Amino acid sequence: MAGSSMKSIKLRIKSVESTMQITRAMQLVATSKLRRSKERMEMSRPYVGVSRKAIYAAVRACTDPNVPFVAARPLRKRCYIVIAGERGLAGGYNANVFKAVAADAGETPYMVLPIGRKAIEKYQRMGVELVNTEYGHVETLRISKCFTLVRQLLEAYYEERFDELVMVYTSFVSMMSQEVRVEKLLPVVPDDDVQAESRNVQTVYDPSPEETLVKAMPDYLAGRLYAAGCDAFASEVAARRNAMDSATKNAGEMIDDLRLKFNRARQGAITQEITEIVAGSEN
Repeated sequence: MAGSSMKSIKLRIKSVESTMQITRAMQLVATSKLRRSKERMEMSRPYVGVSRKAIYAAVRACTDPNVPFVAARPLRKRCYIVIAGERGLAGGYNANVFKAVAADAGETPYMVLPIGRKAIEKYQRMGVELVNTEYGHVETLRISKCFTLVRQLLEAYYEERFDELVMVYTSFVSMMSQEVRVEKLLPVVPDDDVQAESRNVQTVYDPSPEETLVKAMPDYLAGRLYAAGCDAFASEVAARRNAMDSATKNAGEMIDDLRLKFNRARQGAITQEITEIVAGSEN
């Protein structure tokens, strides 16, 4: 019985060691990608801040209530841009994004523009109407692709296939912290803080603020989408690194525990053999 137990423990140790090698390798890969993804994310953020202020200033100066990007419609259907990961093994990264979409949508009918393979698979299984299923790689999302997606979204918005556009993605805060954000893009509703800053800027519009909004909106939305993709990928890599680091540490602790059990089983087997030898010699 002891020999069988020792063999079983040795097999489990080998299995856990094999798993630990995989998790350690994935942790190293995620660490190597993190620096590049953070650099790209940090380079994209300034444009978002400047463009948001410019758009909000134009909205404040807009006097035509019928401009489609400003006028609110009766909410019949919402469109979500959902940026998730390309693969799993990143803790609750993907699940948290999907929970945020479900919580925000409530009972409102919605369609989805999924970015990232996990988002595509999730909403295809659910049978949700999808705007596009071509962009499964967040890591390779480029600004040219963002313009293509924005043109499709604006066309659908003009055709009144949906009445609100909301983007859900994970924002990179730090190595240990990533936050899911739900941002309403259309119609444009200025944030109080940014709107207060824009009031201090006196802008002369030529053409009019209404025409400026119509012409600048594709650039603004494409920039927001690209920056969100950079943020999301950096968050995914950080979440995967943290998850693989925890998995590697847990595997190490499990191996130590199994080795302790193996040594105890071996000691018990040796003690039993000595007892049997002594008992045989006395007979």
